[in-house]
Amino acid sequence: MSSLKPGSTIGILGGGQLGRMLAQSAVQLGYRAVCYAPPGDNIAADVCVDHFENGWGDKAALAAFAAKCDVITWEFENVPLSVLDALPAERVVPGKRALEIAQDRLNEKLFVEELGATCAPHMRVDNEDDLKRAADRVGTPGILKTARDGYDGKGQWRIASAHEAEGIRFPGRTCIYEGLVEFETEFSVILVRSKDGAVKYWDSTSNRHEGGMLVRSALPAGKLIEAQVEEARNIAGQTADALGYVGVLTLEFFATKQGPICNEMAPRVHNSGHWTIEGAATSQFENHIRAVAGLPLGGTETRFAQIEMRNIVGEDALAAHQILAEEGEPHLHLYGKKEAREGRKMGHVTRVSNSAD
Repeated sequence: MSSLKPGSTIGILGGGQLGRMLAQSAVQLGYRAVCYAPPGDNIAADVCVDHFENGWGDKAALAAFAAKCDVITWEFENVPLSVLDALPAERVVPGKRALEIAQDRLNEKLFVEELGATCAPHMRVDNEDDLKRAADRVGTPGILKTARDGYDGKGQWRIASAHEAEGIRFPGRTCIYEGLVEFETEFSVILVRSKDGAVKYWDSTSNRHEGGMLVRSALPAGKLIEAQVEEARNIAGQTADALGYVGVLTLEFFATKQGPICNEMAPRVHNSGHWTIEGAATSQFENHIRAVAGLPLGGTETRFAQIEMRNIVGEDALAAHQILAEEGEPHLHLYGKKEAREGRKMGHVTRVSNSAD
């Protein structure tokens, strides 16, 4: 299996914090990084040798971007499929199929259910009448989600009762209605798969969300998660194999009394894996670059007895340097975003310890 030589260029679709951390890992391994994203606060450009701020529909700019890249990957799953069609397919890793599945919540659930996963009860919803039927058949409380383009709690509406479903203003595009799952905690399975099909897993953290956004990931994850990880890994591994996936893939799960319930798939590095930078033998970012570049995968073993990662959101970032004065050598990552608005991820802090306390 051939690998990219040092000095080769890795292209990244997207300009956010995940792209920034991917670019940092690419540079560490001796590669050059180039990012492409529509105009905006593209913080990945800070660590790239070049960047393109052009619309997703700019075919000339995409061609110029592709001409600079030996391999192309992405930082988030909402890159339009038309962008991949405009790029050399043999240089895009992972392939288009992963985005086709992940960009539509309906297709995503059907895909993993065919592989044996259990998901929350759900129905497709195209209008107000469909929503009423879904609330009746699936039951309430539930949650209405746009089938496409939602993340961090955006494009989601909680529905407490059938009466509330009748009064909701429908968003005007295909949605999915899901029954709420009674769960004890949440966790994610993050794996990396190489071009030759080898798969490695990081330990699964216990994840806590507020308003649909991850706020904390921690290890040890607890006995319930530890008892369900093997089954969840089996689903994630089958998903990666079925897609012929290369790189880091994430599946999110609810840990319930009945077993793991698959919630979402993210064909990319993931917020709940940020702890791996300090806490694992090889971070999710470095292993993604290794995989797409055709290099041997690094170890995924956890290096500390206790690990906690917390997101830094909104104006909390303005005082984030105060964290450095705390005991326990906190590892602070600020992303360099210009505007610290409410609900925006500005950075994260990871704390590690081998103490038994």
